[in-house]
Amino acid sequence: MEFLELVGIAALFLIILFIGYVIGKFVAKKQLNDRIPGEREDAIKKSRAVLSGQFSEQIAPYLPDFPYKPTEARFIGKPVDFIVFKGMDEKKIDEIVFVEVKTGQSNLNNVERSLRNAVQGKKVKWDEYKIKKNY
Repeated sequence: MEFLELVGIAALFLIILFIGYVIGKFVAKKQLNDRIPGEREDAIKKSRAVLSGQFSEQIAPYLPDFPYKPTEARFIGKPVDFIVFKGMDEKKIDEIVFVEVKTGQSNLNNVERSLRNAVQGKKVKWDEYKIKKNY
């Protein structure tokens, strides 16, 4: 083979490689653009579900079937939604209840589950922290 034939084959190879690259980029961009609307819709649905759940958590004590007095419930949010101080309205707390509000098909996450297990295992204690006057 002559030098010019080798240069021609190399040039043809580079042209084919470049065309393949351009076509590949075009196809990838088209696929991405086709996926974006569906991904956005999915993100919006998930965001609405989260917001709806958060809203439900906040108003739960005021729903008719909430088993505790709303005035005795304190919203915490994380790692548990509410702590209810039963008897607080009468100025004599006789029970403390951790309440996790769930909507739809949601389940406890790992942290919520570990909190539930700690409470059920009676791994709860009282501690008092006094601040020194030097601060």
